[in-house]
Amino acid sequence: MGIRIITDTTSDISIKQAAQMNITLIPLKVIFGDKEYKEGVDITIEGFYEKLVKAERLPTTSQPSPDDFLKHFKEGKAAGDSIIVLLIASKLSGTYQSAMIAKEMANYDDIYIIDSNTATCALRILVEQAVKLRDEGISAGDIASRLMDLRERIVFLAMLDTLEFLHKGGRLSKSSTILGTLLRFKPIITINDGTIGVIGKERGVNKAIGRIVEAIDEMGEIDNDYPVHLGYTAEDDQCRLLKDRLNSAYKLGDMKMHPVGCVVGTHAGPGACVITYVRK
Repeated sequence: MGIRIITDTTSDISIKQAAQMNITLIPLKVIFGDKEYKEGVDITIEGFYEKLVKAERLPTTSQPSPDDFLKHFKEGKAAGDSIIVLLIASKLSGTYQSAMIAKEMANYDDIYIIDSNTATCALRILVEQAVKLRDEGISAGDIASRLMDLRERIVFLAMLDTLEFLHKGGRLSKSSTILGTLLRFKPIITINDGTIGVIGKERGVNKAIGRIVEAIDEMGEIDNDYPVHLGYTAEDDQCRLLKDRLNSAYKLGDMKMHPVGCVVGTHAGPGACVITYVRK
């Protein structure tokens, strides 16, 4: 008997990386017109942003079905394995609900489904910690408990080029969008308990990065026992500027940078830059 770890593709873990980590990826979907693509399977990140920039209408996104989870739950049940499932915030996607339905269908109690309350690199931090604990021989129940505690300490901050994509995708109110786009400000957002909020709006990249540094100081000191992850949509230029500023301010050393995938990129839009970390 072993422990199986499942996450979804909004964790921005590639298929190759998932194989190296010995975890299972469940893809979400992005739909351009009448054509549906499984994230990371039928479309590359580069190909997605090329289509996004050219698209006349914003693509839509779709969560996995319960059947997408059920196959893996049944395989784990047959093997007598424990299953840990880490997923994008339930307030942002129906992915968590699909997994819960699949657990009932599987009729198997040894499945721990965790609502990450976050997305992208922040979800990745939880997955990486789950892998670490599994490889150390920690039991599934203890891993789930530790991840629930760790979830409360994860900080998600992002600098967007515009809030229009979040509004069009139904993730943010029009009033917040108007405030964020006045005078071409760059909005700073956070995800707290699965809810997106605007915590600042600055004119220009340098001021926006400065606001992110201020927010880090306000939200709590970075715990260097855990990785700091940076994410970017389409281009990484602004993310590299943020990385340099963070190194200067906090002497963080090794920070990992990843492209943000199709589903989150649909709502964030091109030109976004994300930082996620664990606070002390």
